[in-house]
Amino acid sequence: MKKDQIFSRALSILCLLAFVLAACAPAATQTAAPDATEPQATEPAATEPEATEPAATEPAATEPAAAEPVTLSLLTAINQNDQLMINALTEAYTATHPNVTFELEIPPVPVEEVPNLVQTRLATGEMNDIFYFNSGALIQPLNPSETLVDLSGEPFIANIAESFLPTVSQNGGIYGVPVGYAASGGVLYNKKIFEQVGVSVPKSWAEFEANNEKIKAAGIPPVLQTYGDTWTSQLFVLADNYNVAQAHPNFAEDYTNNKAKYAELPEAMAGFEHLQEGFEKGWYQPDFETALFEQGLEMLANGEVAQYPMLTQVMNTVATNYPDQVNDIGFFALPGKDASKNGATVWMPLAFFAPKTAQNIDVIKDFFAFVASTEGTDAMTAKVTPAGPYLIKGATLPDDVLPFVNDLKAYIESGNSYPALEFLSPVKGPLLPQLCVSAGTGQMTPQEAAAAYDEDVKKQAEQLGLPGW
Repeated sequence: MKKDQIFSRALSILCLLAFVLAACAPAATQTAAPDATEPQATEPAATEPEATEPAATEPAATEPAAAEPVTLSLLTAINQNDQLMINALTEAYTATHPNVTFELEIPPVPVEEVPNLVQTRLATGEMNDIFYFNSGALIQPLNPSETLVDLSGEPFIANIAESFLPTVSQNGGIYGVPVGYAASGGVLYNKKIFEQVGVSVPKSWAEFEANNEKIKAAGIPPVLQTYGDTWTSQLFVLADNYNVAQAHPNFAEDYTNNKAKYAELPEAMAGFEHLQEGFEKGWYQPDFETALFEQGLEMLANGEVAQYPMLTQVMNTVATNYPDQVNDIGFFALPGKDASKNGATVWMPLAFFAPKTAQNIDVIKDFFAFVASTEGTDAMTAKVTPAGPYLIKGATLPDDVLPFVNDLKAYIESGNSYPALEFLSPVKGPLLPQLCVSAGTGQMTPQEAAAAYDEDVKKQAEQLGLPGW
């Protein structure tokens, strides 16, 4: 599934390494044969003391043989930020494993053609030893259980956050290790406004509603919307997937198999209802129908609005354009009905995979173990400041990380996170932004917008040839 418009205007997400054990052999075995063929065995001098002295062979007996040279071909990233993370991982690994050499290849196609390139190379047996690729629904067309190395039995899988594993799994196997950091969809908020008005981060939708009324009474628009850039309208729907999954754990699978629909499940339709509620209750700023994304970030940074349903990836833009205000912005997950089940919908990083046709699979697995370790995340941090939390247990973040990163990290470390639907299902219709705008401007009811979206995804599912449609 191709990334929809929501990622085209936000900054990309997406970074790797492992340890390889050097095989050792006593050097004495390398020198034994030459000694046996030397002529002194037939000479009388062979019985002299120097012939029996072990000094010539004793030091060599304790010296390990050099590890066998290994070269690994790695299909790397197109964007520079991800290249830096991958370079950091490979350089750190080879520093302790000098026998290993990585040959990095930048995909020779535009980014939108990378899935086709990967499928073609896998089908023809020409895939690199390691390749960097999307986690989530886009790996399913690769038929990973048939084409990729299964990592499910490797000890390092225990180091990876459980929320990531479903996005690189198929038929009980696990095929990828995360590179880089996670992002999330939820609500960015201005901390100064919250402090001024006297409200705290909500954990339920009822608390969110109450906060909005207090903020509105203080003369500040509670919720920012920027429908001039229609892609920004989707977050009340997309960021609600954690809450949908709490009520319907099999929603993603049923949705993919045409057994669940937005218009038929109240929890799934809630995102469209949130859009309507904000419009009817006057939560949005006056120019919400025409405001643009960049204008919205400026309003949030300057404290002209209180909250912005948005992806955390955009915080890099805030840090660049509004460095003096960026620390005033925090993040919280889109609340659901039950405060005790509060959690975040997470956009996952890309991952490393290995085809079954790869050589030196033991070395690749050792490298993956490094990538899935705190040593691996430390190597990336040394070269790239993370704009999100790592999905490796025990990974630390630098002191100068943006505050929202620690906000999101708390959800992931507590186990209260779940992948966005697009990482679990290939079904996503192109009309979602327009339908969200219609629900958020009163042109359609939530029921009408949800039903229209169900029809929209049906067309895409049929084009993909999915069973049950």
